[in-house]
Amino acid sequence: MTFDRQKYYDAAKNQLEPGIFKHSLALESCMCGLYDYLKANNLLTPQDPSKEDWALAGLIHDIDFSGEFKEQHPSKTREALSLYGLEISDTVYNIVQAHAVGSTGVNFKNKAEWAIFCADSLTGLIMAVAYVYPSRKLADVKVSSVLKRFLKEPRFAAGTRRDEVSMCSNPQGLNLPLEKFIEICLTSMQSIAGELGL
Repeated sequence: MTFDRQKYYDAAKNQLEPGIFKHSLALESCMCGLYDYLKANNLLTPQDPSKEDWALAGLIHDIDFSGEFKEQHPSKTREALSLYGLEISDTVYNIVQAHAVGSTGVNFKNKAEWAIFCADSLTGLIMAVAYVYPSRKLADVKVSSVLKRFLKEPRFAAGTRRDEVSMCSNPQGLNLPLEKFIEICLTSMQSIAGELGL
């Protein structure tokens, strides 16, 4: 990664509540995992942003979900970053806006925007599944368990926007089966379990 991740990491950690910060790390890992999978399977186009853009968008997508900016999230992303002397490209800004289509109304232009939209609330459900395990460890969570909670227990992690996550299978977007999408995100989050405290 050529951008200075540490600076954006520190900004997010300072700006956000601990739970939101961990969610941001989880989404960053999912974005990287999805990029790697799509690239390895020749499913990206020259129009799709770089892996750095995918990762950075995941890391800072909620940077303005705090303090004076919270009510206008995510439109104040750049203002929140400017408090730390940081900037982002239009590409990264647009990816960030895509995770909150309900308030931004953006039309997806690339797979990174689809990815952040579909993965955003899945991270919470995956964490919630880990929390109900005796070990409270992501390492013990199985794809089948997440899928079962997702499909058959709508009251479990009720805040999960299941309709948005399910759009991972949209042929115009990521075109990934739900089970594969969950697998990629779970595996990605397991790789940073220590940072997530799980």
